[in-house]
Amino acid sequence: MDEKSIENAIKEAISGGKKRNFRQSIEISINLKDVDMSLPKNRIDEKVILPHGRGQDARIGVFANGELAVKSKGIADLVIEGNELAEKAEDKRDARKIANSVDFFIAEAPLMPNIGRYWGIFLGPRGKMPTPLPPAADPNPIIENLRKTIKIRSKDKKTFHALVGKEDMNVEDIARNILEVIKRIETKLERGPNNIKSVYVKTTMGPSVKLR
Repeated sequence: MDEKSIENAIKEAISGGKKRNFRQSIEISINLKDVDMSLPKNRIDEKVILPHGRGQDARIGVFANGELAVKSKGIADLVIEGNELAEKAEDKRDARKIANSVDFFIAEAPLMPNIGRYWGIFLGPRGKMPTPLPPAADPNPIIENLRKTIKIRSKDKKTFHALVGKEDMNVEDIARNILEVIKRIETKLERGPNNIKSVYVKTTMGPSVKLR
């Protein structure tokens, strides 16, 4: 699967669907073969930094106190301080909204026990438990990388999906994002590319086009 053939498939996927009144996402669906997905060790659960970004930055939430909280305000989409953990989790509806609307969380390491206590029921099932950071860490580079990151989770399914961009992005950039995702998934499979049955690309509401 070479870059040029991927670019052609992306163009076909974009042109083959109806124009919508919103920016459609571009995603790939990956179908595995000869893999026992009932075994947790065979499941895909990966964060991948897309080399050319997602087309729309991921939303980042931070749980922090003191200096880390101050540094995060203005660059993160949401900052929840330690003394707010319990209060904000009490309103389950709002807590679920936060868990659904934020793509990735980071947290000051000493807060992790209380985050697990109050927020684990909202973040755990969504695969969004925070990445812990030392209190003196600089959140800037971490947040900037997370802005371009996607999460790929197969769970126990042989077919799963990955966001690779937006329809108005440069086609060459989307193709390179796709190659990065597939390369990462192949490294997690026992037989590498031989465990991939097929890959398709599509827009949010458009037809699927086979890549391989």
